[in-house]
Amino acid sequence: MSGHTHTNGCVIDATNLEYHYPDGRAALNGLSLRVEAGERVGIIGPSGAGKSTFLLHLNGVLLPQSGEVRVDGVKVERATLRQVRSRVGIVFQNPDDQLFTPTVEEDVAFGPLNMGCGSEETRERVTVALRQMRLEGYERRSTHDLSFGEKRRVALATVLAMRPRVIAFDEPFANLDPAMVEQLVGIIRSLEATVVLISQEILPAVASVDRLAVLHEGRVAGVGPALEIAADRTLLRRCGIDFHYFAGVWERIQNQRGA
Repeated sequence: MSGHTHTNGCVIDATNLEYHYPDGRAALNGLSLRVEAGERVGIIGPSGAGKSTFLLHLNGVLLPQSGEVRVDGVKVERATLRQVRSRVGIVFQNPDDQLFTPTVEEDVAFGPLNMGCGSEETRERVTVALRQMRLEGYERRSTHDLSFGEKRRVALATVLAMRPRVIAFDEPFANLDPAMVEQLVGIIRSLEATVVLISQEILPAVASVDRLAVLHEGRVAGVGPALEIAADRTLLRRCGIDFHYFAGVWERIQNQRGA
């Protein structure tokens, strides 16, 4: 896949991150990863590898116990949280964690208004974000009445309206039907921002990103071009995420079609 360079993306630099849960277990164990401006990077790994914990460090939901994260050169720490969060938006796995006002329009407008945008600019941002998510006409809809896939698109619209330079996704393909997965891959590929995406769904992740990083036991076990990492079965097996048995299923389907 070809690389992307978008001038409104920014660099993420994580260095020697350490984070332990209250019970003492290590979630991040010396993790280092650099994401270039405008790049799309997928992070894959087994459950418990530290993927979501890393994501929450990008805008200071969690702060490192050792090491550091820098976004566009700014260190993520308590004193810079407002600045960092204006640059980094997170789309959580469960859209209900982000949608809390009565209508779609109010949800999408909340972020820009909270940033201090005026009413006219907020309206323009809402209009553009809903258009990007193919949600024109949803302005007055109640978020409670939407399907899961529609809620997922509204949640992304709430982030797009903030116009962040980094968009981070937590399991974006979970619980979506194949048609919605295909649509979301296209949306992610078109975003004018740095993208960090964590997913247990490896094939959609490969389709969405330029590079893959494999996390294992709280550190980066391998990183490189998405197709090369996805083809490295030794690495994937060692980290407990070998998905190549799908190839056998697909081969049987193809043979059945040719029968």
